[in-house]
Amino acid sequence: MGGVFLTSADVDSVMGLLHLREFQTFFIFATPAIQRILKSENRIFDVLHRADPPVQWQNLSPGARLACRFGEDPSAPPTFICAPVGLGGDYPDFVSAELRRTLPSQDAVLALRFEQPGKSFCFAPSLADGSIDGLKAAATSNIAFLDGTFWSDDELIQAGRGHKTAREMGHLPLSGRDGLFAQCPKDSGCRKILIHINNTNPILDENSDEHRVTLDAGFEIAYDGMELTL
Repeated sequence: MGGVFLTSADVDSVMGLLHLREFQTFFIFATPAIQRILKSENRIFDVLHRADPPVQWQNLSPGARLACRFGEDPSAPPTFICAPVGLGGDYPDFVSAELRRTLPSQDAVLALRFEQPGKSFCFAPSLADGSIDGLKAAATSNIAFLDGTFWSDDELIQAGRGHKTAREMGHLPLSGRDGLFAQCPKDSGCRKILIHINNTNPILDENSDEHRVTLDAGFEIAYDGMELTL
């Protein structure tokens, strides 16, 4: 049986669940707060319970290590360990103000570190200001998939595509004195790969200065079909 790990309740993170409803049952790993959002704020996610048997919800708790295994033998050793890291941040705008007031901030956005003996990778598609614990988890991993959404804080405003800054949307921009490049530990042996890249981000242009600066800073840019082996 497969499983889906949710790092937030953002649309980018959860909409794929509606496609997976057509297949066999699976596990959904999420914080209790994200589970409440999906179960109470939008009834369309009730379709997940129509599988036979229905999907199985499992709690993710920041700071707690979760042993996961492939197969159905509960006595088998764990296949891998998932270590969720709370990043704080905000809940999506579609969450009602009434529900938002009852949800703990540390459950809103996670970085996930997956571990096997001698190897690990970190998945952090959303890094906001103050995501120090997430950056530490990334720096101590063999591979880290990191938030590459925006190059600059005012990117959407300058492009005429929005009225919010990157930070207001919960994304640390790549550039600037306090951007991701500046905050990521320089002495880490981690292979750093940027994901969740917005179509306004100039690093996607291989002939741009921003693309060159990204590579010079020791980061890679994810691409369709990219495969990695730990």
